[in-house]
Amino acid sequence: MSDFTCTLAALNVYPVKSCAGIGLASTLLSDTGLDYDRAWMLVDAAGDMLTQRDLPRMALVATRFRGGELELRAPGMLALTLKLDTVESATRARVWNDEVPAYDMGALAGQWFTDFLKPDLGRVPGAAAGPLRLVRFDPEHRRLSSAHWTGGLEATNQFSDGYPLLVAGTASLADLNQRLAARGQPAVGIDRFRANLVLDGLPAWEEDHIDTLTISTEQGPVVLRMAKPCVRCEVPNVDPATAATGQEPGDTLAGFRADGRVNGGITFGMNAVIVSGVDCLLRTGQTVQGTLKV
Repeated sequence: MSDFTCTLAALNVYPVKSCAGIGLASTLLSDTGLDYDRAWMLVDAAGDMLTQRDLPRMALVATRFRGGELELRAPGMLALTLKLDTVESATRARVWNDEVPAYDMGALAGQWFTDFLKPDLGRVPGAAAGPLRLVRFDPEHRRLSSAHWTGGLEATNQFSDGYPLLVAGTASLADLNQRLAARGQPAVGIDRFRANLVLDGLPAWEEDHIDTLTISTEQGPVVLRMAKPCVRCEVPNVDPATAATGQEPGDTLAGFRADGRVNGGITFGMNAVIVSGVDCLLRTGQTVQGTLKV
């Protein structure tokens, strides 16, 4: 029995961690989240992850799938294309506290990012020490979400911050934008928050209280469990159109979104794990039923 019904309004995949995402009409659900989501990551010479927290110009790197390739474009740069079925040498990479096996995508990809991000490299000593590298997650490795938050469910991830999926609601964004307007600040888009699944038809901030979501697909139901509120850092304060950094929407969120479940962290959206439905095809417009936490 469900407590509410809403609609899957948008699907977003972020192939390269912290670069621009791709809005899709449909995509496959894999055991690590949406297909190809956070499959690639930029690292410094030591193999440590780099994100918009360090290099805000990463927001300007546009991504799209074209045939069997991932195409990357950035202002002033020729396009970089990566074959989806090709990797180069084996290596190691660190994403937060996890050191994982990965594959280096080659000198050309590393130099492309090094050249484009050069204006930002002085911000990060590790990045300035040597050429950047683009790596791909080793699909044979099982990187698990925190069992404390998943209730013991084994949830695998690639280079996401820690969970397979991020869920947000359109009404929550609308409420935030009303608060920004009241402070004389411009509206922001959902792309600031890098959500994979965007739900329409919920009250504002209702996603905070969801227990499970069930999405009806042609292959059968997809069942997701909300795991952990998504604590926000400074990335939403990076304008995805210009890479300019500011104080909003972070300052506005800080005024009303401190969440006791995460020690007062400022949250927007919920991290989710997959209970069932791997290999099902998600489509925008699908019906979503949900239950609320008691």
